[in-house]
Amino acid sequence: MLKQERKRFALSLSAGILAILVGAYFSLTNGTYPMTAADLWDTLFRGHSNPELGLILFEFRLPRLIVGALVGLGLAIAGTVIQAISKNGLADPGILGINSGAGLGVVIFMYAFMGNRTLDGYFSAISMPLFGLTGGIVAALLIFGLAWERGRLDSQRLLLFGIAVGTGLGSGSIYLSLRMKSGDFDMAAVWVAGSIWNANWYFMIAMVPWFLLLLPIILFKAKLLDVFQLTEESIKSLGVRTEKQKLVLLFASVSLVAICVAAAGAIGFVGLIAPHIAKQLVGQKHMYVLPISGMIGMLLVILADLLARVVVAPAEIPAGIVVSIIGVPYFIYLLFRARA
Repeated sequence: MLKQERKRFALSLSAGILAILVGAYFSLTNGTYPMTAADLWDTLFRGHSNPELGLILFEFRLPRLIVGALVGLGLAIAGTVIQAISKNGLADPGILGINSGAGLGVVIFMYAFMGNRTLDGYFSAISMPLFGLTGGIVAALLIFGLAWERGRLDSQRLLLFGIAVGTGLGSGSIYLSLRMKSGDFDMAAVWVAGSIWNANWYFMIAMVPWFLLLLPIILFKAKLLDVFQLTEESIKSLGVRTEKQKLVLLFASVSLVAICVAAAGAIGFVGLIAPHIAKQLVGQKHMYVLPISGMIGMLLVILADLLARVVVAPAEIPAGIVVSIIGVPYFIYLLFRARA
């Protein structure tokens, strides 16, 4: 059985890496200005390509690809952890309102500092996640506090309070957006819908340290996520300090969500879809589920951003809308399956 699980994991990992590479290739070569494989090779590795293609690749498409991949990875990992902690397969950072909390924090930052040149560039890329983190933590504490009943998290209450609080926080974001100047409002509206159009190297540099800090914490505690699937009595009999461990994992997950929301807006359903597909591929062990879920999230956001750029080119639709077109039917399917 163990050998079979490892084989399934190795096959899924190999297929995931190949799919991400193919998706990355199409993302880099397609758009308003298409590239051939030879153009891509020359620009990336030889450095003597057309200067215009170099500008398009290194200043727009490559940072956008990397940021999109990181966003998908972070949202998928966070969704996996939140589903394990809450024991609710319908849990997702977007559905539970954590995205909305982080989004409200970032909108507050945009409302207060938009247009301030001293906050441009790298400093802005660092400051926005901090505001998002604060908003995400406040939302998570509020939602999990309301869902806490008789010493445990009630899955049904978690989902209902998450939707309610998320809707309220989302309304707050819209209200602040409407109070912005017209140009700032347009930027905020596109960002709230979930878009990677403004991705740049500053955001990537700001995101990487957080991922290097938070992902090892979550991966190191992967076996604890398996333990959390047991009853509370069984967990306590094993001597695991559940509340402390849950808070550590929850903080790490909310932090990942905040970083992703600061970079790409409120892209929902990635944290819902990716864990379920991963579990179908590799089983229930989180030491296998977490990396596969992260890869699926990366692929999902990369492909969604690609479709967002090419479907109505030269115009563009937010990647979050593309993901929602997939996510809403999938959520309804999971809801009916849970009832059955």
